[in-house]
Amino acid sequence: MGADSRVGRAGRGGGTRAVVLAACGGLVVTGCATMPDSGDVQAVKGANLGDSQVRVYAVAPRENADPDEIVDGFLEAMTSDDPGFTTARKYLTAQAAKTWKPAQSITVLTTAPDREQADRNADPDNQGRAYPLSGRKIATVDARHAYQPNSPAKYVQSIHVVQQPSADGKGKEWRIDSLPSGLVLGEADFLRNYRSVNKYYFASGEDWVVADPVYIRQRQDPVTRMDPVTQTVKALLEGPTNWLKSAVDSQFPSGTELKAGVTSLATDDQSTLKVPLNAKAELVGGEACRRMAAQLLFTLGDLTSVRVEQVELQKPSGDSLCRLGKGQAAEFAAVRNTVPQENPYFLDEHGKLKMLAVQGKETDEPAEVPGPFGSGTTPLTSVAVDRGETRAAGVGSSGRDLFVSSITTEQDPQPAVLTSKAARPADRLSAPSWDGRGDLWVADRNPAAARLWMVPDGSGDPVEVRTPWLTEGTRVEALRVSADGVRIALLVKQGERTTLQIGRVERQQTGAETEVSVVGLQPAAPRMESVTSVSWAGPSRLVVVGKEAGGVQQIRYLQTDGSTSASSVLPGLNGVSSVTAPNGDAAPVVANSGNDGIVRLAPGTNWQPVVKAGTSPVYPG
Repeated sequence: MGADSRVGRAGRGGGTRAVVLAACGGLVVTGCATMPDSGDVQAVKGANLGDSQVRVYAVAPRENADPDEIVDGFLEAMTSDDPGFTTARKYLTAQAAKTWKPAQSITVLTTAPDREQADRNADPDNQGRAYPLSGRKIATVDARHAYQPNSPAKYVQSIHVVQQPSADGKGKEWRIDSLPSGLVLGEADFLRNYRSVNKYYFASGEDWVVADPVYIRQRQDPVTRMDPVTQTVKALLEGPTNWLKSAVDSQFPSGTELKAGVTSLATDDQSTLKVPLNAKAELVGGEACRRMAAQLLFTLGDLTSVRVEQVELQKPSGDSLCRLGKGQAAEFAAVRNTVPQENPYFLDEHGKLKMLAVQGKETDEPAEVPGPFGSGTTPLTSVAVDRGETRAAGVGSSGRDLFVSSITTEQDPQPAVLTSKAARPADRLSAPSWDGRGDLWVADRNPAAARLWMVPDGSGDPVEVRTPWLTEGTRVEALRVSADGVRIALLVKQGERTTLQIGRVERQQTGAETEVSVVGLQPAAPRMESVTSVSWAGPSRLVVVGKEAGGVQQIRYLQTDGSTSASSVLPGLNGVSSVTAPNGDAAPVVANSGNDGIVRLAPGTNWQPVVKAGTSPVYPG
């Protein structure tokens, strides 16, 4: 609920107002020179509705407040940092205050919920008043902090108020006795109060970690009273989100929690964070403890408010279980530093594979790569380079055949590892993608038999991926697999619409056979009417080309859970057909623009042309 909407509602209600304080020099305004020291408290407009430095303080209901004020005051109080939501509960009856669980869920609307006038007909006995609430619902956040987006849909709920004896017993006062579950927030208030962080768990049976994005409070959590660092650790210990849990493992023994009473964690002067755990973790062995500490180090690495160079896990007594530094934890990363830097590649106008010199000058010529892909012996229409930058996979000029070749040494052209039988080139193979395990993925878009394929190590017998959602009339236009191999971004075409979906990769060994499935598809860009291109841009971030209904094409960053922010939109670029991004932040985003050819976007700059004639820009993966 933004500050603008507060002003309007307060004016209509007449008496109950939330106090909105903006940041002054990075701190909450409690003594700035412009702060008045007398007069009534006034609601103010924040310059940025999503600004995390804007603080909202709840105001208790005034004596003899009318029912409109009670409802408005409660809606305002839900947006505050009120400890325990104590002030918000003062708007509720005693029973409702006991049963309301604000930590149970969050309903996110496009804007603050619109409170209509009371519908007296909804309460024929005239024992109270029902106030309809409406809006456009765009997401929910569950008790495990997982963000679940949806296409904007109508939201209709109600708040019911009744009269009850006042505290002094001399009269009656209006209070809420029935209300929606959890919190109901406009998107601006949600982004002001909450921030996305990645928890990390191990890919099932593997030795590398997988990001699991969740939302925590920007400041102290009103319910647990925990600071952001402690909230993040607590969320990690609670285990993976429901969507991811079947594909990952946590090294923390079941039931592991923070030591009772811990609400604040801070690093010492050596940037070491000491984390006291309960008795469930007392008997863990050395290697298991190292992996537990690695999960914590990766998770805390997303918090800009704290610098953690080392983690020490402790028993309830304070004795040390183990210590691990960031350098030691790096061995568990999904993307290892096997090459000095990530290099982007592209196909020139003759279908030859070349490496871009995007870190150099605009005048630097692209480098030819060894092998049949670089020489043009095997011309390509699309390509993918493995994460070690030693091999590439490409779809031949007819779109029918998938080839694999070295890009570090010369070799003769190899036979196709997979062939599509579709009649039209546009219905044949998609661009391929490598996961961090070295396996190669591609979609066959054949209308008669649309399939998803995985080629083990890029050279084994192709495995048909189990896809129960790939029904008649549906096909995969494009795909990109995450470095950890647990998640896959899919452009799924159904009818005339192409949507971005995130699927979960599950592997099951039956004897010598490995069954691979992609299941649990969830929308990653539900507000986009169509999506043209997608690329991974980090452990849980995507860069996407698409457009919203009635809008123009845009390039923006999205989290894999579908959440976004206003600052995630990249500078405009016309006619973009494909985009690719590095795993880190140092290298530029590269795109293919119909007007400008291959272009790059370095951090803090605008788009710059690199190659006039070229297609299919890709980073490793």
